[in-house]
Amino acid sequence: MHQYDLYGIGAALLDTEIEVSDDDLRSLGVDKGVMTLVDDHRQHQLVSALSDHLVTAKRACGGSGANTVIAASYFGLRTFYSCKVAADENGDFYRADLADAGVAYPGALQAAEPGVTGKCLVLITPDAERSMNTFLGISAELSIAELDLEALSASRWTYIEGYLVSSPTGKAAAIELRQKAEHAGVKTSLSLSDPAMVHLFRDGLQEMIGEGVDLLFCNRDEALGFSGADSVSAAAEGLKAHCRAFAITLGAEGALLWDGKREYRVAGPKVHAIDTNGAGDMFAGAFLYGINRGMSFEEAGELACRAAGQVVSQYGPRLRPDQHGELLTAEAEARGAES
Repeated sequence: MHQYDLYGIGAALLDTEIEVSDDDLRSLGVDKGVMTLVDDHRQHQLVSALSDHLVTAKRACGGSGANTVIAASYFGLRTFYSCKVAADENGDFYRADLADAGVAYPGALQAAEPGVTGKCLVLITPDAERSMNTFLGISAELSIAELDLEALSASRWTYIEGYLVSSPTGKAAAIELRQKAEHAGVKTSLSLSDPAMVHLFRDGLQEMIGEGVDLLFCNRDEALGFSGADSVSAAAEGLKAHCRAFAITLGAEGALLWDGKREYRVAGPKVHAIDTNGAGDMFAGAFLYGINRGMSFEEAGELACRAAGQVVSQYGPRLRPDQHGELLTAEAEARGAES
């Protein structure tokens, strides 16, 4: 009997979202549509420059991997998350927010070290694109010490955040987690996380993937960058050498899935997108819920696309707890109507 359905690992970041214009991005020298690592001084500089802008999302514990695991937890999976926070007010808030979401974490997280808990400033432009400026803080020191191998061996799946590739100790922890999971017979999944990570750290991501993960998540740009292909269909063929199944998200076009035997195209819902932050994280969380609960790849992909569509139609990278249940009800009704 497995104690957990999903064991995730990734950065622990406190998110703040601010609405900006493209002119704001240009004047501030912010690269649009990607995650940029910054130091604490640069992040304070950006916040000060944007102090008169509307903060559109309440503080919430985030980080790509955390968003995915929290979504999976609210859908109904039993989840565990390895991360690192500091002995500060934000660290206290982060632990409490994980607990409120039903996510278990290593006991070592209670004994936080001095430092600064990571923060992510998310700038949202009118076209719904998100540009992230991340100060990792103590998350940059995430290491093998944050792993809980007992919890790992009691899990069905692992989920590895690709952003960890930017930290030597984080990358080492991700590789160790994958290797221990493989040894214990736990299925492995990994997200490429961001086009900038693929561009800057492709070799490191390959180390994290090893001889291949059970399930690879990426978006169109990440798939093209990692495979070196010039079309999604060619990228899909290239990715098959690195995983036993994949899910490539295609924005409003939905997703391309491969379950190891055949490919599926799943249409995206028609929504008015205002904030794409967290869309890929939510897709992964919903998809992992689906396949853990016996859905086919196609069914899990349909749920994941609807969940991601809901996220982009409102501000913030996460849904309210009740929205997860509403999505499951709508998905069950849709499948019932088709049968």
